[in-house]
Amino acid sequence: MDLPFDGAITRYFREGAPKAVRQAIEMADSDDILNKDYPYREEMKRKDYEAQMEGLQIQLARLQADIKATGKRLIVVFEGRDAAGKGGTIAAMRENMNPRVANVVALSKPSDREAAQWYFQRYVDWLPAKGELAMFDRSWYNRAIVEPVFGFCTPEQRDKFMAQLPGFEQMLVDEGIILVKLWLEVGRAEQLKRFLDREKDPLKQWKLSQIDIDGLAKWDEYCTAIDATMKDSHYKFAPWTVILSDDKKRARLAAIQTVLRSVDFVGRDDKVIGKPDDKICGGPKIRKTK
Repeated sequence: MDLPFDGAITRYFREGAPKAVRQAIEMADSDDILNKDYPYREEMKRKDYEAQMEGLQIQLARLQADIKATGKRLIVVFEGRDAAGKGGTIAAMRENMNPRVANVVALSKPSDREAAQWYFQRYVDWLPAKGELAMFDRSWYNRAIVEPVFGFCTPEQRDKFMAQLPGFEQMLVDEGIILVKLWLEVGRAEQLKRFLDREKDPLKQWKLSQIDIDGLAKWDEYCTAIDATMKDSHYKFAPWTVILSDDKKRARLAAIQTVLRSVDFVGRDDKVIGKPDDKICGGPKIRKTK
């Protein structure tokens, strides 16, 4: 079977990955958690996950109905490392929602015209109107993390972005938009394992990009950029919720619980929603980057 990018991920695994990362992948069973800092050693059982998710899906349906009926506006920003589970979490959250109400915003590389605009301008076009929910699969935070790591922006451009960022997000909140910012964090070995799985699966190879390949060796650079961004954008009016996503099932539950608990809506049942697992969900300090 031909592998995408000429097998670059497998080649990195064999030749470029740190020894500890390679050994963690080689020695693990299918349900093992590879990150030694993760608070659980095995993935959540599917039956337990599905039982909890069933109630959360009903709560999401009530949330959607309330947003439409009352004209609320909700933005959920999904950020995180590559292969941290953003797409799967968005799919789980949107599974039973009306796409006319719940929109997924996944913008591609800026066009020449967009690149010549004010940086936030193309994101403004996708902000929710009354009665809508917008889920951003990556967002304006590209300028703070991905672009500096790959040299797609200058230090001066990033500094300008960070200076304007609090004002931009404050305007969203002042406008009455509910802003929820989620960061999904995955360990290095688990990230590489997911990339290897994608490389071998013809149904998932489309998820891979050159950025993914080039980013494999930039773990430390990402850590530095993420740490700096978290430190400077964890605002009281727009805080980050960090979710350790080495176990996708636990991460999806925590993400949905966080969103549901961020909005007052008719029919909200806090007993059904429950509280996000504080072992894997919290503020930026829950991240461990070693």
